Amino acid sequence: MRLLAPWSALSAEDRALLRRRLRTPVLTFLALLALLAVNVTLGATLPFPQVWVVELLVVAVMVALILLVSMEVIHEPPLVRLFSVLGFFWVAIMIGMTLTDYLAR
Repeated sequence: MRLLAPWSALSAEDRALLRRRLRTPVLTFLALLALLAVNVTLGATLPFPQVWVVELLVVAVMVALILLVSMEVIHEPPLVRLFSVLGFFWVAIMIGMTLTDYLAR
C-alpha cells in the first residue's frame, strides 16, 4: 500500500481536496512567520521607546492564531474555548511571575 501518492497520480478531485485542506494550515504558517519577522525586526531596530507594546500585540495575535487555527478551538463549544483561553492566560501569568523573580534578584 502506498502511503503518499505522487501529485500526478492523484485525481483532479483529490488534488482539489488536498488544496482545500492544506490552504488554512499553510496560510496560518505564513502568517506566523510574517508576525515573527515583524517582532524580530522591531526588537532588533527599536524604532521607538515603547516598542514593547507593539511586540506584545504581535505576540497576542500569534497566540490567537495558534489557539483558533492550529488547536482548532474555533470549532469547539464555548466552554472549551473559555478554558483554553484561561489556560494560556494562566501560562502567561506563570511566565510573568518567573521573569519577575529572575529580574528582581
